[in-house]
Amino acid sequence: MSFRALLSRSPVPLGTMIGEFDTPGIGHIAKAAGLDYVFLDLEHSGFGLGDLKRLLVYFQAAGLPVMVRPPSKSGHHISRALDAGAEALLMPMVASAEEAADLVRMMRYPPAGRRGVALGMAHDRYTGGDPAAKLAAANRDNVLIALIETISGLEAVEAIAATDGVDALWIGHFDLSTSMGIPGAFDDPRFIAAIDRITAAAKAAGVPLGQLVGRPEDGRKFIADGFQLICYGVDSNLLRDSLAAGVAAIRGA
Repeated sequence: MSFRALLSRSPVPLGTMIGEFDTPGIGHIAKAAGLDYVFLDLEHSGFGLGDLKRLLVYFQAAGLPVMVRPPSKSGHHISRALDAGAEALLMPMVASAEEAADLVRMMRYPPAGRRGVALGMAHDRYTGGDPAAKLAAANRDNVLIALIETISGLEAVEAIAATDGVDALWIGHFDLSTSMGIPGAFDDPRFIAAIDRITAAAKAAGVPLGQLVGRPEDGRKFIADGFQLICYGVDSNLLRDSLAAGVAAIRGA
């Protein structure tokens, strides 16, 4: 299944964030856990573009769609992530509709955009074929998800959500709360109002909304609130917490 097809899937797709474990089994492990997709992070991890190319193959082998956050919004990072085989890009700190539209152009081939053309590579599975058809398919299938995680992005969220080519919104809750001067204060009325505004903007534009959650109960709440993509936990934290709970239980016994 492509990531684009996942956006309209019901029930709400569940994923997890991979930022530590670059191992051949990680795709099948995630699949065996019942996940629908993975969030592969290059912004806050030690993964490079070579790691990305390898990891994408692991998840392709398991039949899991992947959302990739590149190290930055630069054209260099965008084009290389796409050429490595990424289909869905989560763009950090999108601040305006104008910036969102420019990111769309960087992801698309001419005449819709300005992505450089290199065919017969990882992104098209090293196949031959009609170049025009390949460019059109990539422009149709690639997905842009805008991270709303700054005050600037919040103030422009309605316009960002309505930008042609923005396929979904994602809330970067820690960065957003920090940008608002209330780091980690997710129960603050100002932060709650910000989430309500983003939720309303996504609904008005008819685009899915997603967020990373650390607790199952938060995931259930966000689904009830209308979120359509949920990412549960980070690989390193999930292993740490599972080990800690088992160790504590043994010692307690």
